[in-house]
Amino acid sequence: MNASSQALKTPFILAALGVATLAAGPATADLDEVRFGVPPWPGVTVKSEVAAQLMQAMGYETRQRDLAVSVILEGSTRNDLDVYLGGWYPVQIDMIEPLVESGQVEKLVSNIEGANSGLVVPRYVYDAGVTSVADLDAHRDRFDGEIQGIEAGTGINNAILAAIDGDRAGLGDWTLRESSTSAMLAQAQQAMAEQEWVTFVGWEPHWMNVSFDLVYLEDADEAGIAEIESTVWTVVPASLSQEDPELHRFLSQFTVAIEDQNDWVHGYSFEDRPADEVAREWIASHLDTVGEWLEGVSAKDGSPAIEAVRAQFE
Repeated sequence: MNASSQALKTPFILAALGVATLAAGPATADLDEVRFGVPPWPGVTVKSEVAAQLMQAMGYETRQRDLAVSVILEGSTRNDLDVYLGGWYPVQIDMIEPLVESGQVEKLVSNIEGANSGLVVPRYVYDAGVTSVADLDAHRDRFDGEIQGIEAGTGINNAILAAIDGDRAGLGDWTLRESSTSAMLAQAQQAMAEQEWVTFVGWEPHWMNVSFDLVYLEDADEAGIAEIESTVWTVVPASLSQEDPELHRFLSQFTVAIEDQNDWVHGYSFEDRPADEVAREWIASHLDTVGEWLEGVSAKDGSPAIEAVRAQFE
């Protein structure tokens, strides 16, 4: 696996794949196999692996399928898939909300809250007085009048371009340099190594928040390109609560701290370690958190789920 290419998949880009037909199996009460739909994003990959390993300890078989978001949601409406942990709002709101309103899927819990995106600067730039988008133009020469962006057409890039077109916060004569996420971060890393001033698109969860000392800029009046908060939802078939109440309860309590997912993505993408290894090590060292997720949940054999997990991970 190429670490940089795998790492830099971003939730701002929905995989441009056609809808495929999934092999459907008959829905049964009290699931034996739990089927995950996993888009090609490192954060969802490791998060799904953590959940899967806990389910396996509880006595379930699990299967993770790498699929485009559109395919995952279609599969969830037909009970071909049981769990999707990457319902990124507001990006996917138009895809998911109609399915919720029609009673086909349940938006079970926000497993990540307050996921931030916007413009970031290195800590030394922030300490020098650039704390807001409104401060950028006063230091235009230090930044060469450039904002480093990600792939063209993404929501954050479009917000930056709108601010430039509208000359908001004095950015009318600035340039957005659109690029791949990997190229943007490589250029930013080189600039930071030389203590140069740079501002670029940042978001969390992502390994950049672990590897680099970054600060998210506050927004300027009506600029609309900083402090954009997102929420990531767990989406399941509407029938899951009846099919397997124990699994439904676990998933409803499976909420992840952004700092933990930053660490997962750093291990998986930046350090290029297998997702199962990253998940296994994290679970073994965070059984108190796992205990909160499994409170009141029973394993397949009827024993407390946390006891089954401790037996495998302690």
